[in-house]
Formats: sequence, C-alpha cells, structure tokens
Amino acid sequence: MTTDALFDQLKHPNPHLRQRAMIELAETQAPGTIEKLLANLGEADVTYRRASVKALGMMGREAVPPVAQLLTDSDDVTIRSSCAKALAQYAVNYSDETFPQAGLDALKVAVIDENPVVHIASAMALGEVGPAALDIVAGTLETTENLSLAVSLTNALAAIGTPEAAAKLKAVAEDETADSYVRQSAKSAVSRIDLVGQYSR
Repeated sequence: MTTDALFDQLKHPNPHLRQRAMIELAETQAPGTIEKLLANLGEADVTYRRASVKALGMMGREAVPPVAQLLTDSDDVTIRSSCAKALAQYAVNYSDETFPQAGLDALKVAVIDENPVVHIASAMALGEVGPAALDIVAGTLETTENLSLAVSLTNALAAIGTPEAAAKLKAVAEDETADSYVRQSAKSAVSRIDLVGQYSR
C-alpha cells in the first residue's frame, strides 16, 4: 500500500484498519512521513488527528525533536495539545528507552501553558514518561497556583509511582497551607500508588 493510501486509511471509521495503517507507516518510515503527520495535528477531523497523534508516537526517537519543537512553537492550542499527546504515546510505546531530553524540555514549558487543554495533556505526558520526569512534575507542583494543574500533577506523580513520587505526594497531602482540594487529590494519589504496590508484590 502506498504512503498516501495509508494516510487515507488513518481516516477510516474502522479502528483496526487505522491501527494497521499506523503500524505500517511506522515500519516503512517513508521520507516525509513524520512531516505529514505533524501537519495533521491541527486537523478538524478528530479521527484523523488522533490517528496521526498515535502514529507519531510509534515513529521512534527521530519524531521526538520535531514534535517537541512544534509543542513549544505553535500558536494553535489544538496542535500544542496534540504534540503533548504524541509525546505521551511515544513514552508508552518506548517505555524501555530513555525519554529524549528534547521532549522533556518541551513538556517542562508546556506544562505551565496558560491553556488548560495543553497543560493537562502535558502533565499526563510527564506521568507517562515516568521517573525521568519526576523533578519537573514535583517542581511545578511546588510552584503552581493553578488548582486544575496541581491536581493533574498529583495524578502524574501517581502515574510515576516511585517511592520518591509517593514521598512528594505525602508532603503535599500533609501540607496544611496547601489548598484542601489539592491535598485531597494528593491523598488519593498516594492510595493509588499503595494499591498498585500491593498488586505488584
């Protein structure tokens, strides 16, 4: 199947056919594929846009720098949030590899984006990155005054799930100067980490 045909299949209503097209695009890595996927991140067609996000997450390390650059440079909220989601997909697909520094640097900027769609997607992505993102998540949680972002960051720490992440959450949960909603969110996140720990033992 040609690259153009595979891109057409990313719009298909059948999710299995879309998935097959994503895998084939990632396996063939035809010249210009990453650029074309990046160009789709502002697509009005939600199915096509989401499929392009997922496909970018399968493309490997070479896709991360251009996605990261677009995340910090674009004026379009949809494109920025799509970039954050693509980095989250990369983190999931390549969890056994070191997450590229370019991606971390971009997410550090995007997680304090003034738009909630962007900063929530970026916080989620940092959670998927795992321990390498701990300092960014914890540092942002300590300094932000944005309650919705703070809650998203407690969820990111729960997703990271390390003893260090749990310790950061416990500190927030016990901080009487912190917002009560954020404290409660931190307590819930600690419980989730403890539950996962029990199941994995």
